[in-house]
Amino acid sequence: MIQKEQMTAAAIAELFQPQRKITGMSAILLPFAADGSIDWEGFAAHVQRTHGSGLAPAVNMDTGYGNLIDDTIRRQALKLTRELIGDGQFVAGAFVGDTPGDAFNMDAYRQQLDLIQEYAGTPVIFQSYGLTGQSDAGIADAYRQIGEHCGEFIGFELGTMFAPFGKIYSLELYAELMGIPQCSGAKHSSLSRELEWQRLALRNKTRPDFRVFTGNDLAIDMVMYGSDYLLGLSTFAPEEFAQRDAYWESGDPRFYELNDLLQYLGFFAFRNPVPAYKHSAAQFLHDRGWIKSSLTHPNSPQRPDSDEPILHDILQRLEALTG
Repeated sequence: MIQKEQMTAAAIAELFQPQRKITGMSAILLPFAADGSIDWEGFAAHVQRTHGSGLAPAVNMDTGYGNLIDDTIRRQALKLTRELIGDGQFVAGAFVGDTPGDAFNMDAYRQQLDLIQEYAGTPVIFQSYGLTGQSDAGIADAYRQIGEHCGEFIGFELGTMFAPFGKIYSLELYAELMGIPQCSGAKHSSLSRELEWQRLALRNKTRPDFRVFTGNDLAIDMVMYGSDYLLGLSTFAPEEFAQRDAYWESGDPRFYELNDLLQYLGFFAFRNPVPAYKHSAAQFLHDRGWIKSSLTHPNSPQRPDSDEPILHDILQRLEALTG
């Protein structure tokens, strides 16, 4: 039985890591042109911009509509990313579509892992009904099979506010995941500070090299406590996130003001329904002149046009603060 760390103010303070070098991974939005086709030019520029800022691009994630696209689009995203960043690091979502009650489908995961590794990417294992519907022992065994097949991978706990097939694991199961040598880290998307603090405390005690990638777009300051990040919010502003990270590493107090403004953007973009943040991202990036339209995927929830002036105001504030 894993003893949960009591998250008192003192225990949280012990996690605090000033001037730590932050590892940032930023999900890449899959943008659309006005006619509904994929804006591959905008995608390519965004990958280059993200990589150039020092963040690792994360393609075919939730921000890239990983559960709504087919393998032809996934392959094109992988191919372009590898061509654009040379031998640089990138990660990519390994998604298996299934339905409630389905069994865990290792063969389908194997196909996705092979596709990602064909382009020398690191797989991020999306959950599925078949994966999360098992017992804790079955889930742990599934991840061991994945590790045996592909080598290094990143786990992914996804709250149901993001996707119905997601599940936040018990701390005992999380410890099992950390015990798999091929699992180099895991993205945690519960939107709960306490659950993430518990994972950081466990990591610090048992496997210090394991990376806890915050997916909490409502608490991006979790990096102050030892989390790294794999965020959808950073797709709005990869260069500004990289600047924030540099401020933290150098001990520059400007970290706080920039982090506050980015968090304001996160609170606005990630309000209910949470998956509509992808439309917010398209609106924001279109306003920046980075993509051809503000369209979102037709099967993804939309935001009202009235959001655009608010997003524009935030963009102006960011430009004033970092320009």
